[in-house]
Amino acid sequence: MSYSEIIRKQNDFFNSNQTKDIGFRIEQLRKLKALLKSSESVLYEAIYADFKKSEFDTYSTELNIIYQDIEESIKKLPKWSRRKKVRTNLVNLPGRSYIISEPLGVCLVIGAWNYPYQLTLSPLVAAIASGNTVVLKPSEVSPATSAVLARLINASFPPELMVVVEGGILETTALLDQKFDKIFFTGSSRVGKIVYRAAAKNLTPVTLELSGKSPAIVTSNSNLKEVAKRIVWAKFLNSGQTCIAPDYVLVAESVREELLLLLKSQIIKNNYSFENGNYVQIINESNFNRLRCLIDANRIYHGGETDLQNRYIAPTLLTGVSFDDQVMESEIFGPILPVISYSDLNDAIGKIKSGSKPLACYIFANDKTIRNKLLNEISFGGGAVNDALMHFTNSNLPFGGVGSSGIGNYHGEAGFKTFSHFKSILNKPFWLEPNLKYPPYSNRKLAWIKRLIGK
Repeated sequence: MSYSEIIRKQNDFFNSNQTKDIGFRIEQLRKLKALLKSSESVLYEAIYADFKKSEFDTYSTELNIIYQDIEESIKKLPKWSRRKKVRTNLVNLPGRSYIISEPLGVCLVIGAWNYPYQLTLSPLVAAIASGNTVVLKPSEVSPATSAVLARLINASFPPELMVVVEGGILETTALLDQKFDKIFFTGSSRVGKIVYRAAAKNLTPVTLELSGKSPAIVTSNSNLKEVAKRIVWAKFLNSGQTCIAPDYVLVAESVREELLLLLKSQIIKNNYSFENGNYVQIINESNFNRLRCLIDANRIYHGGETDLQNRYIAPTLLTGVSFDDQVMESEIFGPILPVISYSDLNDAIGKIKSGSKPLACYIFANDKTIRNKLLNEISFGGGAVNDALMHFTNSNLPFGGVGSSGIGNYHGEAGFKTFSHFKSILNKPFWLEPNLKYPPYSNRKLAWIKRLIGK
């Protein structure tokens, strides 16, 4: 079936109004969860084949989040979709005002390879919960997971409701040539710009979940032992292939050496390896070579070992790094952590602000004044105080970037809103209609208008 035919069938199905029924949406979400639950073993096998991700990490960072998204949508969908009454202004009385949510239509969801289940299926859940039909395009960079998603979903759901399309650049380009009612993309800023340009041709609304150099700022009055524990976990989860991983550390000069020792100690304690199930391969040879080139042997504080055959790069700490170095030019997206010291917090803030707005920022400080200063002065998508990554797990916090790190957000109700349009309705009776707005106009009418609605 051609892409245009798929979209035509989805348009026809959407226009039948079946997806607008809340019960229908909930039924599809339950069906999706049941499918994933019954297929967990093959999902684990596929993702391990792509980059040796363990069952523990796959469940905790991917499937569990999808299950939570589904259950929250099922539970809260009646409330999210309920007609919302709003105040009616004086000039429109007697009347009633309300807002109605409605699905956008046929949506294209383009997933990412680094969390190939979560970052593909969580937007799908939001789109279905909102009453849309979906063309789902998993990343070709993780071929085994793409194939298993296509096999499971295409065998279990009618293509007029949701369908998985596999392929690479050519297929994605062909899809982007079609007219969609919404495009949701997760990936790099470079590809995000291509998606944005394609969407602009049809004035299609887009959500872009992109990336950026997310700093972890460590002040002198932090609990350094806990800071090291949390930064190391957040950075080296998924071997650093996480869009909101701390990309680099900015640490107060007075505690730099102590933090470095604690970071190294925590890495050794965690004993990262494929065999321990707490580390994964670099996704492909191209990314491996890119990352290996970022490791300056003269600046290795810990780690630095690489193995092309197994696409392994050890957890690596770099010191003596400046903002002018290659490793600081773009997002690292791998297990390399530069640690840069600062003596003046304002200078550190200035360095962050001189670059693109990051997707995340992590502030480690016990001083409330310093915390508020950093939160108020640095623009970023989202983040945490005295923790890292964990804000992503709270569905009450909309997730998304700002500037070049993204457009729009999702998770929980924010995801429902992302895939919905909200119609504003004024409902007025016929039994009272002042003549103020109708010709002939007069100074007396103008005086009354100024009295009633003027400022």
